[in-house]
Amino acid sequence: MRQRNKLKIINDPIYGFIHIPSSLVFDIIEHRYFQRLRRINQMGLSFLVFPGAKHTRFEHVLGCMHLMQKTVEMLRFKGVQISDKEAEGLYIAILLHDIGHGPFSHAMEHSIVEDISHEEISLRFMEELNTELGGKLELAISIFKGEYPRKFMHQLISSQLDMDRADYLKRDSFYTGVAEGNINSERLISMLNVRNDELVVEEKGLYSVEKFLIARRLMYWQVYLHKTSVGGEQMLIRLLKRAKELVQQGDELKMSTALAFFVKNRITKNDLSKEVLEKFALLDDTDIFAAMKEWQFHPDKILSDLSGMLLNRDLLKIKVRTNNFEEQKIVRLQKLAIANGYTNEEVKYFVFTGMMTNRAYNPEREVIKILTKNGRLVDITKTAEELSLEALSQTTVKYYICYPK
Repeated sequence: MRQRNKLKIINDPIYGFIHIPSSLVFDIIEHRYFQRLRRINQMGLSFLVFPGAKHTRFEHVLGCMHLMQKTVEMLRFKGVQISDKEAEGLYIAILLHDIGHGPFSHAMEHSIVEDISHEEISLRFMEELNTELGGKLELAISIFKGEYPRKFMHQLISSQLDMDRADYLKRDSFYTGVAEGNINSERLISMLNVRNDELVVEEKGLYSVEKFLIARRLMYWQVYLHKTSVGGEQMLIRLLKRAKELVQQGDELKMSTALAFFVKNRITKNDLSKEVLEKFALLDDTDIFAAMKEWQFHPDKILSDLSGMLLNRDLLKIKVRTNNFEEQKIVRLQKLAIANGYTNEEVKYFVFTGMMTNRAYNPEREVIKILTKNGRLVDITKTAEELSLEALSQTTVKYYICYPK
């Protein structure tokens, strides 16, 4: 039997050639759990605003792995001891950090499953893969959970300067055409170092960090929290909740078997058994699209209107401002919607308010440390340079109201 070549090269539009570093990494990529990421859009409903934003979670995590390879190479060059086993653990941990995302990402976390983050589902998938692959993911799981004693390894997976952010800012900027997010990830990586097993940035990389944080702030306001994307996601959350309500009332809605399982059952973090994971692994964006194509003809006005509006981009109007909306304004818009044919029960699905927050740098969560030329470690906010970090550390809140046109 001919042995299969597992050391493949993938051509990526952002970085060029991405090398698969080991046969174990190849086996993980080939697994059905991982291949499902090809069918999960990286940016949810952002394509309603930016038509090019149709790239997938699959591309993103491969990009993250590529940046991790570059980081390991750079840190080793600077004398940081990273064994081959640790390097492989880092590649696997970053490769699998998003494997728990459901269709349209965050919309699923608020409607189909209850109070379960995608990180928790990712961990369950990793544990299941570890069992299948004979315990070869133990180190990757330990790094992912932050239990491995070398703290900088977890910081490369999840921190204010992790490989996840380094890829998604550059990749999402490319596919949306929003140039403000186009960071120089290679320059940033070249400025990283390790002291006392913690990730630090060399002093000459100060402005690269500032550019990175500014890019993140701008991408949130211009792309991730774009009012049309936010409105569309909120409509999708309400659509899925309505589907759950109708099924609980005995309605037989047309949908895929996988989606029906999550619509019919209440799934919490205690229910993430192997059987439930297998069902979750069958869910992707096509399940939601196919369901909406059927539901747009359903007699329930809420379900049919929301489905048709999302499919045909005839969305609710959304207004955003820096202070909350007065009760009388909400009541007035509800009365207008009722006058236009919605009942008192239906109107809450079409007139609603919410808030969105943006904070590029969170020093309470973790401080970015600068390694000065004389070898001292300094909190980035305490450097002599005049950076705009104070503004970037502030949490900006905006309020929105959605209502029918």
